[in-house]
Amino acid sequence: MNQPLLVTATQKAGPRLTLAIGATIILALLALPLLSLLPADHNLQVSAYTLTLVGKILCYAIVALALDLVWGYAGLLSLGHGLFFALGGYAMGMYLMRQASGDSLPAFMTFLSWTELPWYWAGTQHFAWALCLVVLAPGLLALVFGWFAFRSRIKGVYFSIMTQALTFAGMLLFFRNETGFGGNNGFTSFRTILGFDIASQGTRAVLFLLTVALLLVSLYLGWCLARSKFGRVLTALRDAENRLMFCGYDPRGFKLLVWVLSAVLCGLAGALYVPQVGIINPSEMSPTNSIEAAVWVALGGRGTLIGPLLGAGLVNGMKSWFTVAFPEFWLFFLGALFIVVTLYLPKGVIGVLKKRNQA
Repeated sequence: MNQPLLVTATQKAGPRLTLAIGATIILALLALPLLSLLPADHNLQVSAYTLTLVGKILCYAIVALALDLVWGYAGLLSLGHGLFFALGGYAMGMYLMRQASGDSLPAFMTFLSWTELPWYWAGTQHFAWALCLVVLAPGLLALVFGWFAFRSRIKGVYFSIMTQALTFAGMLLFFRNETGFGGNNGFTSFRTILGFDIASQGTRAVLFLLTVALLLVSLYLGWCLARSKFGRVLTALRDAENRLMFCGYDPRGFKLLVWVLSAVLCGLAGALYVPQVGIINPSEMSPTNSIEAAVWVALGGRGTLIGPLLGAGLVNGMKSWFTVAFPEFWLFFLGALFIVVTLYLPKGVIGVLKKRNQA
């Protein structure tokens, strides 16, 4: 066969293969909640543990995608996205705790001798207001932080350190019992959501499907942004911010928009994470969790959208196995993985696959 024709055929086969693999994965994810509804003695029945584990990983994948928007496209390495994730989770957790306690105070407040709900708990018994908090809490915090940071032209490693300090401060604040968020234990013992038993297979299946839907919407939104003029400006901002400014663009507005959007996506992921996992506490704000998110993106491939999803799945799959088989070695393995990716896989797994496809 003529060499140019062979190259053209290979280039056409690449996107088709990617679409085929993506469609297969989506169909498999959509089938999981249906299989979980089968009788327990059925060979194809998916256990509640498996469904919860995959749902949790999908929530982490949304966080990885959100981080890729600011790091992979805008060049802003955030080490504090765990804070936005946890804020969305706490907003949903407040609603779930009110559902569990009814007209009385949540159990942890009764234990701590609280006599009334704090003012910021007002309206949290309503699901609509809880959804507003899921968006507003991380979104407003990101807006305020980003406005001051980008206005001061803070970038690079200084921006990363500030985001890490922000999430660490949030963790210390939520650890305090007097803040009204459950202290060290956080929120747990959820019972119902919108009147449905939160532990039933049907409810878990619906939450899983909502997580898949949010992941697909986030992926489509990222794809549209990346291929728009806005995405091209973000890429120019990442590669040569000074040249972009010389062309008459003000980078602050572009940075702030993608930063707030990324925070809101993390908050929505946290809101779906809490009812599936059944707990939210300040450990979700740990800087370690935010660093792990950066590892997911780096392993999969920055600026690719698909790569971070792959990285989140691989790392969390390995974490689930390591923390059972060799729990004391997980952090060492994670550190070694980050070093290997930085030195030998600068473009991540996606970069290796593209190179093989071109070869």
